[in-house]
Amino acid sequence: MTAEEQTAAHATTMAGRPVGAGSTTSENPGRPGNAGRWPATAVFFLNGLMLSTYVVRLGSLKGKHDLNDGQLGLIGMVFAVAALTCMQGVGPLTARVGTRPVLRTSLLVMPVLLALIGLVDGVVELVVVVTALGAVHGATDAAMNTHAVAIERRFGRPMLNGCHAAWSVSAVVASLATAVLERTGVSLAAHLAATAVGLMAGGLLLGRLLVETSTRDRAATSSPAQRRRDRRRRGGWSRQVVALGLTGTALMVCEGAALGWSAIFLHDSRGASLGLAATAVTAYTGAQALGRVIGDRLALRYGAPALFRTGGVVAACGLAMAVLSPNPVTAIGGFAVAGAGASVLIPLAYSAVGQVKEDSPEAATLISRFTTFTYAGTLFGPAAIGWAAEFAGLTWTLAALIPVLCAVAFLSRLPGCPQR
Repeated sequence: MTAEEQTAAHATTMAGRPVGAGSTTSENPGRPGNAGRWPATAVFFLNGLMLSTYVVRLGSLKGKHDLNDGQLGLIGMVFAVAALTCMQGVGPLTARVGTRPVLRTSLLVMPVLLALIGLVDGVVELVVVVTALGAVHGATDAAMNTHAVAIERRFGRPMLNGCHAAWSVSAVVASLATAVLERTGVSLAAHLAATAVGLMAGGLLLGRLLVETSTRDRAATSSPAQRRRDRRRRGGWSRQVVALGLTGTALMVCEGAALGWSAIFLHDSRGASLGLAATAVTAYTGAQALGRVIGDRLALRYGAPALFRTGGVVAACGLAMAVLSPNPVTAIGGFAVAGAGASVLIPLAYSAVGQVKEDSPEAATLISRFTTFTYAGTLFGPAAIGWAAEFAGLTWTLAALIPVLCAVAFLSRLPGCPQR
């Protein structure tokens, strides 16, 4: 039986499997796996809204605490390092207790920390709170992807694109809300406190609706030899996961190039005005959000491997269009095409990692390891682009990402997506 046939057979079995099968589910006994689909998606929206609100108000924080660019960058680094560090422990934790307790806790702690960021007066206190927020965000990021992959397996059809679409939409909501509130003179503290109240209400609601994904029952019924093998392998750094992780890193570097450098490229290399150049980011993120909205249906119809290859090729063609066109408007269209093609790649990669050791305690650890790779690409990608541009120029640096996308599209090995 081929890998695709095995995946289809497993998905057929999972489609009729109750949520409680193989796990402890006290609040949703016997309900089908799709009962947890929209709460899982809503977690992505809340986490994205928290992070995006924090990011778009960094300028206000800089002014309030009289920080220079270097100090602000250091605070950003502290946030990212705390998130990366915390991710390492989330996989084993969710493997033992499930994702629901972790998400229930983090969705209530994050709003408190976000509100505190707007209230603290000293730089030292700000660093402490930002460190804590980064750690909780990292835990949430890893846990929510683990949770979504588990629900996807039970649901029996793709849903990761929809989850990541919710994250993209939250970023748009946060940016628009910030623009309106700043224009009306709402203070930083009031904005963050109001957002925290909304996040807290959402977290309390979702805490009751999230389904259990613990693998404790499987661990309890497995043989002693199997439990020993699980403990030995729970480090999560298998060859397949490392290969998928490097794929995730490469994709996030390319995404960071589009988000962080597209406007600079159009202004400096194509003579676009600052206002016109800024629309490249909007074009990329807007097309990305739209692509993710329909991504699950495309994956269900054509299969994950075919969609992944097609998305990678479309993203590479869009980037080539953006880099090679001398016309700024055409280049903006190229970034939109790149965003549409790239939209499905990371969600499909997460889904693939979840199928490496599905129904195993190790699966949660694998997803947290993969999240570490993608987060590293997000963190270091824009800086790497800048360093390379110093030597080769920004145009050639962006052009070098075109074969990277092609290589990712054709060399990455993804299993077939869940299908009913």
